[in-house]
Amino acid sequence: MQAILAVTVPFFALVLAGYLAARRHVLPESAIPGLNAFVLYFALPCLLFRFGMNTPVLQLLNPFVLGVYLACALLIVFFTIAITLREPVGLKDAAFGALVAAFPNTGFMGVPLLVALLGPAAAGPVICTVLADLFVTSSLCIALAQAHGAAQHGAREALARALKGALSNPLPWSIAIGALFSVAGMTLSGPIDTIVKMLADAASPVALFTIGAVLHRASQHVHARTPVSRFLPIALIKLFVHPLLVLALGSAARQLGAPLSSFQLLVLTLAAALPSASNVSLLAERYGADNGRIARIIMSSTALAFVSFSGLAWLLR
Repeated sequence: MQAILAVTVPFFALVLAGYLAARRHVLPESAIPGLNAFVLYFALPCLLFRFGMNTPVLQLLNPFVLGVYLACALLIVFFTIAITLREPVGLKDAAFGALVAAFPNTGFMGVPLLVALLGPAAAGPVICTVLADLFVTSSLCIALAQAHGAAQHGAREALARALKGALSNPLPWSIAIGALFSVAGMTLSGPIDTIVKMLADAASPVALFTIGAVLHRASQHVHARTPVSRFLPIALIKLFVHPLLVLALGSAARQLGAPLSSFQLLVLTLAAALPSASNVSLLAERYGADNGRIARIIMSSTALAFVSFSGLAWLLR
């Protein structure tokens, strides 16, 4: 456990530092979009590019890893919608609740944390989960949210807009370019390699700090009247039901002969145990969902994840 805490404590401490900096106005709220843009468009793409360049393509797009993870994500989405779709939670709010229940913070937190915890070999399975969530989980939930009260063609248009948003995200493109470098056997050199390395090295600390700042910004939309029963169960689904489902389904797939290694299953399980993706609160705000509820789910899952994630990592050895 001491070795696990030696990795997890600094990661969650940086999230707390970002939250306190925003809360104490050391970091102005107007600076948060700039930090987020730096991570999303510069630092994190360089980090994922380097992982993509140094990881075999079959590990980045492993069909069995993708199949197990996507099956669990879809089950979590529909299960969460089924148990929350009732007054006063409509389809739009239920869909975004399902998104935070199934979409872990793999981009800003998961990739650096799991690589630090398990080694560079964890990059391939984690990147699989990033691609699955960006293109399938988030697109499906946004389409469901936009399909509220719409006809069939409206649902198709909503799905098309969601996929267009996923394609405009720089993260999958940075992974794809890194994979092309890997296939072609190309590497960077000279000043370009140094610049990419410097930006990649900045990704983890700045991303974690930004998560905390974004959580504080989202908390400004939280209303005291939001009942605990409307957000805490979703956070618990994210932290406990999601990883246990991945572990169970992955173990069953291995028993049936699927070429899924125990290490890959470990990475998938721990990725699912991460807290909810912090950027979902921005999506909820953009699409007119109950952002206060979504923000509380994200904050609850992030606060509880320090204990639940560390404990699960220790149990799984």
